[in-house]
Amino acid sequence: MANHKSALKNIRSDEAKRTRNRLQHKTMRNALRDFQEIRTKKAANKALPSLISKIDKLAKRNIIHANKAANLKSKVTKHILSL
Repeated sequence: MANHKSALKNIRSDEAKRTRNRLQHKTMRNALRDFQEIRTKKAANKALPSLISKIDKLAKRNIIHANKAANLKSKVTKHILSL
């Protein structure tokens, strides 16, 4: 158990940050899943900028690692090329 008021505050704020980060990460995973289900190149090209933007925002905020973001963007681009 925490011994200081500041430690108690850190526990509360860390929990809030953790839940917010988990929600954002889950949202990105759902967007990836929805993107993988797209079967037309035109629709995929239309959805690509918003997906890449989400991935970049998570990487910028250190919710996901920068290399993971690069790998995801590469995977998404390959998916478009395979259509």
